[in-house]
Amino acid sequence: MSRMQLPSIGLGTMGIEDPETIATALEVGYRHLDTAQIYGNEAVVGDGLARSDVSRRKVQVATKVWADSLEPDAVRRTTEESLERLGLESVDLLYVHRPIETYDPERTLPAFDALSEAGVVDGIGLSNFSREELETARAVLDAPIAAHQVEYHPLFQPENLLEHAREHGYPLVAYSPLANGRAGEIEEIVAVAEKHDVTPEAVCLAWLAAKDGVVPVPKASSRGHLTANLEAREIDLEPTDLERIDRIERTEELFPE
Repeated sequence: MSRMQLPSIGLGTMGIEDPETIATALEVGYRHLDTAQIYGNEAVVGDGLARSDVSRRKVQVATKVWADSLEPDAVRRTTEESLERLGLESVDLLYVHRPIETYDPERTLPAFDALSEAGVVDGIGLSNFSREELETARAVLDAPIAAHQVEYHPLFQPENLLEHAREHGYPLVAYSPLANGRAGEIEEIVAVAEKHDVTPEAVCLAWLAAKDGVVPVPKASSRGHLTANLEAREIDLEPTDLERIDRIERTEELFPE
């Protein structure tokens, strides 16, 4: 089974309210835009994509169905509404945002399969699932899991979920990769940053991008931060640097259910 090919760093769009930010991100080189119904900005992402000279075919767009809309009829209706807001006929990735509230794998996931079969969704993604929930989803879905999106940063490293992703051939998409603005407070990250004369944020992204199968989606708004996050791909951390970050005490989930 081939893994869904996503760019090594994407753009998390939660909180972005200006379409020009999206257009600028595409201009500087982003090709993966990640939004969600609950973010309330799908229209902003769609507007930014429409303003850009970058071809839609070159951009992978992902959105997520929120937990109150996971009954079959609601999945179909809200996905159509998402597409309308995005100004698109299809999305590359459609996620179950969280397996809570109206989520019922035996009812929810066939509705996602139907959208895939109808051609309006290229890949079916899951987000914030446990290993047990992933296994249940694998058993119910006709389509393979295209991606799993989870919180992943130096203070919260769900290695068991990365192992599952690698075992089953799909990318793990890392949200909040900069530890929600706390990168500069992490002693080990600061030390590696000083060693390489780069920012702590760049170290977080370089560390994640170095992991096979991990795709960080940091949020940024200014051209400078957008560019800097992409440039983090070029930082070549040494094995000792990576190991030092891997060994950080990993207890702080910033976005629990």
